[in-house]
Amino acid sequence: AGEREWKLGHLGRARVEFDRAVDLLRESPDGARSTPRLRDQYERLIDRISAYETLALAAGDGFAEKPSEPAPIDDLLANSAFVPPSPQPAMEAFKDAVAADLAHTVHDIPITLNDRVLAYVELFQGRLRDWVENGLRRGSRYLPMIQSVFRAEGIPLDLAYVPLIESAFKPNAVSRAQAKGVWQFMRGTALENGLKHDWYIDERADPEKATRAAAKYLRTLHRMFGDWHLALAAYNGGPGLVQRAMKRTGAEDFWELRDANRAIPRETREYVPMILAAIVIARNPVQYGFTFDAEAPIAYDTVELSRPVDLRRVAEWTGASVDEIQALNPELRRWTTPVKRTNYALKVPTGTRDSLLSRLEATPPAEFASLNWHTVRRGDTVASLARRFKVSRADLADANGLTAKSRLRPGQELLIPRAPASLLASRSAGTAVRTAARDAGGGSTRAQSYRVRRGDTLFAIARRFGVSVDDLREWNRLRDSRITPGDTLSVKSPA
Repeated sequence: AGEREWKLGHLGRARVEFDRAVDLLRESPDGARSTPRLRDQYERLIDRISAYETLALAAGDGFAEKPSEPAPIDDLLANSAFVPPSPQPAMEAFKDAVAADLAHTVHDIPITLNDRVLAYVELFQGRLRDWVENGLRRGSRYLPMIQSVFRAEGIPLDLAYVPLIESAFKPNAVSRAQAKGVWQFMRGTALENGLKHDWYIDERADPEKATRAAAKYLRTLHRMFGDWHLALAAYNGGPGLVQRAMKRTGAEDFWELRDANRAIPRETREYVPMILAAIVIARNPVQYGFTFDAEAPIAYDTVELSRPVDLRRVAEWTGASVDEIQALNPELRRWTTPVKRTNYALKVPTGTRDSLLSRLEATPPAEFASLNWHTVRRGDTVASLARRFKVSRADLADANGLTAKSRLRPGQELLIPRAPASLLASRSAGTAVRTAARDAGGGSTRAQSYRVRRGDTLFAIARRFGVSVDDLREWNRLRDSRITPGDTLSVKSPA
């Protein structure tokens, strides 16, 4: 056991010691409040835990969307005009070397070897070497999956390297135009090709689902134009733009279209040769001086969830970090799985499925996620509830699958996506000073009423009055921890 704890590192060992101390307090015959000193230490520990939880909530309250990162394609295309060709003698020698490589490498889309493609091969091999190498390394974990999907769908395997330019294989990459994911789908195009997008999930960020959508979209574009170079131009600029430009200029292939005076935007003119250059290098990286250790394909177990679960709970129950759970499930926009989904497939680290299932079975469903619900009353509207709970009207509507003008019916249950400030308030309430009577340990109690205020939680109220959450549930016949501002609770606190 000692050797195992040492291998955990200092944070892992600290966690083991902390758990051991808490277990010791819980297993004490007289409980953690048997003496004033022990009670004081125990409550100080609880307050410190609450403080750490408050900091975590401030960083991510479960409803703030997780951060994205800039997609590299914006900078690549913006700087493409500043990629001058090499002097002619050097370019001829370089062209011969690339031509010799292509003669020995079988490609499944045409690779046009012109000055623009060569200029990008040279750029990627030189000034952008580190960026390309990092992208190739990152992509190695996704390429087996992408190639498998493309092989099954009849898409050229060369096109598996399109994400190297689009996103450098980053699932959470977002462009200035709000295209997202490894394949940089715009929202409308994603929906047209079967990807889901709502307040909780954005399947553009899921590499496998987005790859299937990309295969479908690329096949559609190829059927439309009958040429992979034109299909790639349409992938970047949109099929309508390419069709109009071809009709206006009479061009029959991409290179004619590219040479026509401003027939298509510069970004689209540069996009296709950039993709071809990336394919040339990616198919034979050693030839161009790239050496890197391929990363293992992503492996995971899958658990079917019938109720929403907080990712922090999942992380705790699987022994992983929240970052690891989010990395396995990049489509999740929040720190919770979708509230309305009764069959959501969550990915968890390999080997943790059974332990997670056992914890789910042993835990009351109400404890799966810290969600705040409101039962609609007569006269409630989306706008009035948004004002009352100080949340965005759009967030309130989207979180419940509604529109800002949806009519609400009495008795309807709505999820309230609280902002970090209100969560902090509810936690602060839990650190209120305990009453002197309770500290004295008197045996008598007195019943009183408490009106629930905005930001209250059952846990915070229990701590305020020095009672347990289970007691509050029993006294008020509550089946779970849901409470609503305006509710009246019966509390039996120490006299």
